[in-house]
Amino acid sequence: MPSNDARNLAQAAVPTAAVGVLAAVVSGVVAGGKGAIGALVAMVIVILFMGIGLYVLQRTARSMPQLFQMMGLMLYAAQLLLLFIFMALFKHTTLFNPRAFAIALVVATLTWIAAQTRAHMKAKILYVEPEKSGKPEKTGHSS
Repeated sequence: MPSNDARNLAQAAVPTAAVGVLAAVVSGVVAGGKGAIGALVAMVIVILFMGIGLYVLQRTARSMPQLFQMMGLMLYAAQLLLLFIFMALFKHTTLFNPRAFAIALVVATLTWIAAQTRAHMKAKILYVEPEKSGKPEKTGHSS
């Protein structure tokens, strides 16, 4: 992964992990050990799903930029579907507190989106490709 991609991933994953740990502490106080486990599982799932999604989008942007927007919409729909499936499968689990899991999942997802948006707004992204050589190309117009 190029350094810019790794930086984008870190700028979203680090705040999400911090909020996930905070959610685990709060859930642990409110719902006990199973609440803390539920919040930590939610944090790991959000970082995993969103990180893979970011990686796929960055690869798509480089290889097929014309599909970038469609791929982003499809990817977010697939992530939501996978989260709903995960929630449905573990709805009645005794491994962790489902309510703490659900709340931490929403908080971690919103944190990821906010951090990713902030990282994108602060990134210096060129919207015009710089020229390869020092001389400008001739366009057929005389100046």
